[in-house]
Amino acid sequence: MILRQWVIKYGQKYGARWALGLLITLLAAIQIGSGLHTGVIERADTFIYGLRMRMEKPVLDKRIVIIDIDEKSLNEVGRFPWSRNVVAQLITKMTGYYQASAVGFDIMFTEEDNSSGYKTLAELGQNDLKNIPEFSQKLESLKARLDYDGLMAEAMRGQPVVLGYFLSDQQHKGMLPAPAFTEEDLNGRSLPAPELKGHEANLARLQQAARSGGFFNADLDADGILRSSPLLAKVGDGYYPSLSLATAAVAKQATAIKPLFQKTIDKMSESERRAGGLDAIAIFAPGKNTRIPIGEKLATAIQYRGVGGPKGGAFRYISASDVLQQRIPQEELKGTIMLVGTTAAGLNDLRATPVSSEYPGVEVHANVIRSILDDQFKHRPDYAVGAEITLVLVLGIALCFILPVLSPLPSISLASASAVAVVAGNFWLYHRHDAVLNLANPLLLIGSLFVLDVVWGYFFEFRNRQAIVQLFGEYVAPELVAEMADHPQDYNMEGESRELTVLFVDVRGFTTISEGLTPKALREYINIYLTAMSADIRNNRGTLDKYIGDAVMAFWGAPIALPDHASRAVGSALKMLETAEQLNKDFISRGWPPLKIGIGLNTGQMHVGDMGSNVRRAYTVMGDAVNLGSRLEGITKQYGVGLVVGESTKQAAPEYFYRQLDCVRVKGKNEPIPIFEPIAAASTVSPQLRMEVERWHMAYGLVMQQRWDHAEDVLRELLKRDPDNYLYKLYQKRIAYYRLHPPGEDWDGVTTFETK
Repeated sequence: MILRQWVIKYGQKYGARWALGLLITLLAAIQIGSGLHTGVIERADTFIYGLRMRMEKPVLDKRIVIIDIDEKSLNEVGRFPWSRNVVAQLITKMTGYYQASAVGFDIMFTEEDNSSGYKTLAELGQNDLKNIPEFSQKLESLKARLDYDGLMAEAMRGQPVVLGYFLSDQQHKGMLPAPAFTEEDLNGRSLPAPELKGHEANLARLQQAARSGGFFNADLDADGILRSSPLLAKVGDGYYPSLSLATAAVAKQATAIKPLFQKTIDKMSESERRAGGLDAIAIFAPGKNTRIPIGEKLATAIQYRGVGGPKGGAFRYISASDVLQQRIPQEELKGTIMLVGTTAAGLNDLRATPVSSEYPGVEVHANVIRSILDDQFKHRPDYAVGAEITLVLVLGIALCFILPVLSPLPSISLASASAVAVVAGNFWLYHRHDAVLNLANPLLLIGSLFVLDVVWGYFFEFRNRQAIVQLFGEYVAPELVAEMADHPQDYNMEGESRELTVLFVDVRGFTTISEGLTPKALREYINIYLTAMSADIRNNRGTLDKYIGDAVMAFWGAPIALPDHASRAVGSALKMLETAEQLNKDFISRGWPPLKIGIGLNTGQMHVGDMGSNVRRAYTVMGDAVNLGSRLEGITKQYGVGLVVGESTKQAAPEYFYRQLDCVRVKGKNEPIPIFEPIAAASTVSPQLRMEVERWHMAYGLVMQQRWDHAEDVLRELLKRDPDNYLYKLYQKRIAYYRLHPPGEDWDGVTTFETK
């Protein structure tokens, strides 16, 4: 009764806002229930996923240690790779003296070790010294001691050693260990495991002597972050364990690694049988079996502890040389799981993870093994979708009815309290019950409903002003008109001459792109591209002039005067190149042709104003400086760069770092102009890049002096560092041409372009 009276009282005033709020809530629930992939929400959830881990204080796990081939070990033992007799000694110390429960090598042994010299001595015995029986007898007696691979194999025999290897589709090298199980063992089922055809593995005699083996392939997410680890991969008809799984199984003295299924095969539908109906991967061991929940591609989520490395706090790092010399008390390492890896400069295997951009690969395995030992896995529970939908519906319905009737301060308090409660509950489930529930959707819903409440009132309060903005927006960018509306007396549409910066951007090879897409796909392709480019221009106060097919024209400095118009234009152009790279990845993933753009910028005096005919008019720029900007865009492809600016732009935006490309004479102009490529903000350029550009400028200067030999020497040096650099190769070709066609003593070094 009270609720009905409340709805009647406020329904007429807030009914439309309630309806829109309920629609937003419904869309949020649909997004969860249908599994729609939304970029913003996914990125937010992955950020929160990593944040949870970073907030955990690492606790040292004494059961797992990293035997580190570090700088200290290299100084004491020698450069890496070490001879196998040294590795054999290391294995003997780990398994014998320290009695490791398992030893996992995050290192491969793919080539024979002939460093002992036995092979050379044997060849001498068969040739130059074959008539000296004493030599052959002595050599035969030394054979076992000089067979370093044999020494390593003997050290591993009967010991809990697991060798790592890499799976691929490109080669077959070395020997794979026995699979955990085969297709025949699955009795008609199949598993959604990654399938590969080849491998780069260890020498057969080494793998045969080891207890087991495991692959260390990583399965990176689309953003390059390692969040999960595949437990099994298929090669031929066999399913092979990862290095983490195999090492944990050896440590637990497992009798088998097997898949667990939700149903028996006779109760499965055909589709379930093809999908495998897999529930988990199990390690069968004396005393207690371990059940490992899995996600897509038979992968388990990695629970990272600490930030990685010797100072990360989660695992103890011990120098391999200290193990060889038995400097660590036996009782400190007895019975531990030892993972052999390296952090030495030039050898370290670093991965980008949610907790660190440089996380040691060997410690990734340690985290997975730790989860297996603890039988504790962060996972998305079966009830996750239902719980998230319920939360969104309850929260959304409550907020969309209550927020509109509150004054600003209580409204802010309610939205904030709701967000805090949702975050606290989510983190509690994560830490206490290992349940990973997505958090971005409900937080975005709270924010959307709050913003809706604020914007709705603002919209109606200022709708008359917005109508004026939309009217003038036909001539200039609406976001600038909004600012102009505050001081209309300072602006008019009459033509005038100003110093401005103009930008032209064009898609490379657009004809080929259009021929390779359907009309509908082409429209979506160009719309996405134009929208992104326009956003980068407008976000930096640029005026969007017009679209010319697949090209965009814009300028800075009018109608609102901007003293730093050149700097804003250069910054926007660099941002547009970054945006184009991101779009290119998205387009390629969709099966669309790749996207590559060229941008030309020029600064100078231009005529700006309301121009056109009685039929159509536009606020635009004209003049010689505008034409030059268009020509500069056209010659970007001649130098293999994405952005070219004139000298006037470089002088007007000195806070950026530039590389001079050439001195050119464009079509329609007799006066030569230097052209430059902006690289980045000068304050962000590394010393290495500065040095490379200085060397390039030296090479360019030598070309201008016709000192071909010295110029080629510098270019060859630069190409060693950057073999694919188009600009360096272009000047190599020019030098070759000038050698055959000397330009003469009166050559001014200018490149003339006869076309637009």
